[in-house]
Amino acid sequence: MSQPILRFAPSPNGLLHLGHAFSALQTHDWAKGLDGRFLLRIEDIDTARCKPEFTDAIFEDLAWLGLKWEEPVLRQSNRFAIYRDAANQLAENGWTYPCFCSRAEIAEAATGTDPDGAPLYPGTCRHLGRSERERRIAAGDPVQYRLDMPKLVGKVGVLTFTQAQPSPMDRPQIRYANPARWGDAVIARKDMPTSYHLSVVIDDAAQGITHVTRGRDLEAATDIHVLLQFLLGLPQPIYTFHRLLLDDDGDKLSKSRRSMSIRALREQGWTPEDVREAVSL
Repeated sequence: MSQPILRFAPSPNGLLHLGHAFSALQTHDWAKGLDGRFLLRIEDIDTARCKPEFTDAIFEDLAWLGLKWEEPVLRQSNRFAIYRDAANQLAENGWTYPCFCSRAEIAEAATGTDPDGAPLYPGTCRHLGRSERERRIAAGDPVQYRLDMPKLVGKVGVLTFTQAQPSPMDRPQIRYANPARWGDAVIARKDMPTSYHLSVVIDDAAQGITHVTRGRDLEAATDIHVLLQFLLGLPQPIYTFHRLLLDDDGDKLSKSRRSMSIRALREQGWTPEDVREAVSL
C-alpha cells in the first residue's frame, strides 16, 4: 500500500483563526499517526481576494504552531491552464453547458436552495439552442459553465465514497453521494477558468492525496467532488469531516465574521500549547 498523503489547503484571503488551526493540527496529527506525509497547498484561485501577505502569514502561523510541510508548496494560481484543460474536457464530452444568467436572475427564478443555502439554479440556460449559445459567447457576454446534472444523474448511476475517522478504533464506512441536490453546479466561473470544486479534485489527484480532512461545512461539497472524480477518471481519496469551532453566538469561526486570528492570539501571549488546548486536540 502506498504511503498516506494528507494536505491542509487554506485560502490566503485573510488571517487564519482557531478553526484553521484545528483543521491543520488534526490533519497534521492524522498524517503522523498514519506514518504519512503532510502537504500544504495554497488555494488562491480567487486572485482578487487572495493576497501575498496572507500567504506569508499562513506560513508564519503554521510554523509557529510547530507544523512542518514538504516543499515546494503547490499554489493554485500557477495552475489555471491545467484547470482550463479539465473544464474543456468536461464541455467537450457534453457534461457542462454555458450559462449567462446573473445572480439576480438566478435568485428571482430559483425555487429552492442548495446545501449551502444559495438559490438553486433552475436550469434556464440548459435549454438554450446551440446557435444562441454561440451567438452570446461571440458577443462577449459573461459566461460560466455548469454541470448538466439531469444528464449526469442518468449517466453515472450510484456514486459512493469512503469516510473514515482519525481514530484507528473507528471502522471506515461507505457513504452515498448525492450530487443532484446541488443542481447544475458551477464548474468554471465567469471571472476564472475554474471553481473550488474543479481545482480541488484536480490538485488532490496531482498530489496523490489519499486522505482528505475537511470541516463539516464542506461535507455536502464532497458530492460534487466524487462526481467530478468519476467524470475525469481521477482517484478518490478517503474523507473525514471534523467538527466546527463555534463562537459565543453559536456561529462557526470565519474570516468574514472577523474571528480572532492566530496572529492576534500570539500577540496576546498565547503559546502553541494554548492553541491545542483551546481546540481540544
